[in-house]
Amino acid sequence: MPEGAYKVFDAEAVSAAFDAIAARLNDNLPDHEVMLLPVMTGGMFPACELARRIRRPMKIDYVHATRYRGKTRGAEIEWLHWPELPDKDETVLLIDDIFDEGHTLAAIRARLPERFRVTTIALALKEHDRGLQRNWVDIHGLSVPDVYVFGCGMDYHNNFRELPDIWAVPSDA
Repeated sequence: MPEGAYKVFDAEAVSAAFDAIAARLNDNLPDHEVMLLPVMTGGMFPACELARRIRRPMKIDYVHATRYRGKTRGAEIEWLHWPELPDKDETVLLIDDIFDEGHTLAAIRARLPERFRVTTIALALKEHDRGLQRNWVDIHGLSVPDVYVFGCGMDYHNNFRELPDIWAVPSDA
């Protein structure tokens, strides 16, 4: 664990956030198959949690686009994997671990066909005024302070994604 790390949300709060996101989706999704499209690597964790809670048939693929590459600051987007997309209309749940500045999620959304009905989802929404507007993401589960957070898919130097809680490191760490 990084020195000075502290817990922001425990596993119970995170689970309740996943329950709330899934309830909203279950109330609003059309009654047909949906595609879960997690943003790797961090989006894999919330996608698995939501897949267990969403009451629709689903396909799962992934997109791998990264700005962080194991660092604590983002850079240019690097495209590592693009999903094989169907030719027909699709309901897509684009899922990420955190909405920080929003650039990666926006770039992925812009590459998806306009005929798709896309809902953007992030487990955590970082509270600050950098990057895209905070209301750009359709659904988020928890608001986190403007510090470096990890756990629940989010990493700290490529570690700690598996933690069931959300942790933070002091800004001077």
